[in-house]
Amino acid sequence: MGLLKKLVFLAALIPLLPPAVGLGAEPIVLAAVGDILLGASAAPVLRERGFDHAFEATRELLSGADLAVGNLEAPLTASRDEFREKTFRFKVPPTAAGALQRAGFDVLTLANNHMGDFGPAGVLDTLATLDAQGISRCGAGADLAEARRPVILEVRGEKIAFLAYSKTFPTEFYAGTRRPGTAPGYPSHVTRDVAAARRQADYVVVSFHWGGERETVPKDYQRSLGRLAIDSGAQVVLGHHPHVAQGVERYGEGIIYYSLGNFAFGSYSETSKLGLIARVSLAEGRVASAEVLPVDVYNSRVAFQPRPLEGEAAEAARAEIEALTLPFGLRLAPSEGSPLLALLPVEAEPEAPLSAALSTAEKPL
Repeated sequence: MGLLKKLVFLAALIPLLPPAVGLGAEPIVLAAVGDILLGASAAPVLRERGFDHAFEATRELLSGADLAVGNLEAPLTASRDEFREKTFRFKVPPTAAGALQRAGFDVLTLANNHMGDFGPAGVLDTLATLDAQGISRCGAGADLAEARRPVILEVRGEKIAFLAYSKTFPTEFYAGTRRPGTAPGYPSHVTRDVAAARRQADYVVVSFHWGGERETVPKDYQRSLGRLAIDSGAQVVLGHHPHVAQGVERYGEGIIYYSLGNFAFGSYSETSKLGLIARVSLAEGRVASAEVLPVDVYNSRVAFQPRPLEGEAAEAARAEIEALTLPFGLRLAPSEGSPLLALLPVEAEPEAPLSAALSTAEKPL
């Protein structure tokens, strides 16, 4: 077990579980990051330094987890079948898959608003490339049934299912009965898929590409849909698409990271400076502990290589993340000897039900 992984267990000494629940078995540790785009503005740097450059500062953290997951925000393809009815269109050479595998990623989610940028061929190329590289994937497929199908991995005899959904335009990227594409995040799909996955696995992790770009506060439909996933049997919800961090909510026996922000992402955006790495320990069928690690993703400074923040920058990031998370009833606590920040409950006023927001969640926003 690596040093960082041991530190995670030290950080979990104050669990989110009720005191009566024990942690007899070794927890399963999940690491998750937000949007990954190894192209666009990053292309010149990565051509010069290689795709591995993007992960050199986080490789130990990701590979030290039992499972690492990220959102792949571009097809791995040489397709020229470009979808020209949107402003930003991305693709990445399939050779980048090797760097993703070496970075420690076990699962990549594909349900997002760029997976169809280079047509059905781009989607199919991505599936084949990841399969050949031995990286599991979910959220896209050769048809709707495959896009909605969970990928199930086993760790120390326990099964973890992963599902992924897009709540973004264009709807042309959504898979059909005979059309490659992404899994749309309709509540009816989420309810059925999560419940079915829970019958096959001990834990379910659900990824959503949702929310408003550059918005730090989740929309009501994000909250209702994230809670619906937990109510249907998931333990962990991972969000991305806003390109900035949003808060984290403890709900029922699960945890919802509304937006992890960018990770290794090919943009010189002046608003995308702070990303999050989520660290979740799973035990006894529940979330045993949850942490965040603030990372510097300001590419004018880090050149497309996300790096854990240190010193005064880390303290400023802690204050920023806590301001986003306190409204959801969680505070941050430093973990001794580790840059990870533990998410611990605080007293919070009860909130009004958000079920009404589901009426708008059938539509991409």
